[in-house]
Amino acid sequence: MAKTASAFAVGLLFGLGLLVSGMADPAKILAFLDVTGRWDPSLAFVMAGAVAVSTTGYLVARRRGRPLLASRLEIPNRRDLDPRLISGAAVFGIGWGLAGLCPGPALTLLTVAPAQAVTFVVAMVVGMLAFRLLPAAAPKPAVQGADA
Repeated sequence: MAKTASAFAVGLLFGLGLLVSGMADPAKILAFLDVTGRWDPSLAFVMAGAVAVSTTGYLVARRRGRPLLASRLEIPNRRDLDPRLISGAAVFGIGWGLAGLCPGPALTLLTVAPAQAVTFVVAMVVGMLAFRLLPAAAPKPAVQGADA
């Protein structure tokens, strides 16, 4: 129950952060990507803040030896690039550049401006289903414990 409650709280905080920072607004994201026009650097500051918070949380969990609500700290250790990863990243980037949305902001936007987000979310779900149906080129990513 604690994991579910914390996941809900973190998701709610993330969504509110997206709304407050303006990162759920596709126009703001597209302005960040428009480096030759009216470039808006605010997304870079939001990303830097997210990296700082994430790094702090990781370092605290690493020092403790495990996260607060899990038995061990799991860190992906695969470093290889396969066609599915590369094509998925390309599709993600193209979609982000065309729509100004990625999954977090799109789901957040569903709550305040569903007409703007519904097409993206439907396409996202179709993409997730297609990923599950396509054969995997490599085994699922392995994880290492905090002691590794």
